[in-house]
Amino acid sequence: MRAAATCAALVLGAIAVVAGVIPRLAGATPYTVLTSSMRPQLPPGSLVVVRPTDPRDLGVGDVVTYQVRSGDPTVVTHRIVGMKVGVGGEPIFITQGDANPAPDAEPVQAVQIRGRLWYAVPYVGRLNLLLGLDRTLVLRLIALALAAAACREFVLAARERRRAVPAGEAAGELHHV
Repeated sequence: MRAAATCAALVLGAIAVVAGVIPRLAGATPYTVLTSSMRPQLPPGSLVVVRPTDPRDLGVGDVVTYQVRSGDPTVVTHRIVGMKVGVGGEPIFITQGDANPAPDAEPVQAVQIRGRLWYAVPYVGRLNLLLGLDRTLVLRLIALALAAAACREFVLAARERRRAVPAGEAAGELHHV
């Protein structure tokens, strides 16, 4: 039972680090893939972490997350399959989901780009969807569970040490050889 609890705590800790800690430290943003448009690389439920990037550094083949409309919080993660140059010299991107037969209907303006894919973890994003909770709350609950597991381990270890010490030594007696 103790090994299972330790294993579960380690898995939860790894998920918390991958889903929340690393992105925050790196200035990245985690998102959950909701559709199958990027199969097989990014199946639904994948956690994708994107880092902000200068749109001029993007190219064909890069996977990006972008706002559907500038200012709208709805985002899509697709691959850049073509590029154009806008009137002001800014890049305009043609995107397409890997599983989609044709490019997206609307080109993506540079201002809509939230970032380039940094890493993805299949199915980890499902935790947010299954729980129906805010990501911050989920991470706090994971941190609380890890802290509780650590406290439990410390208490169990202290009890084992007390049991292992002979009665005379526990009272402060020293034995010289």
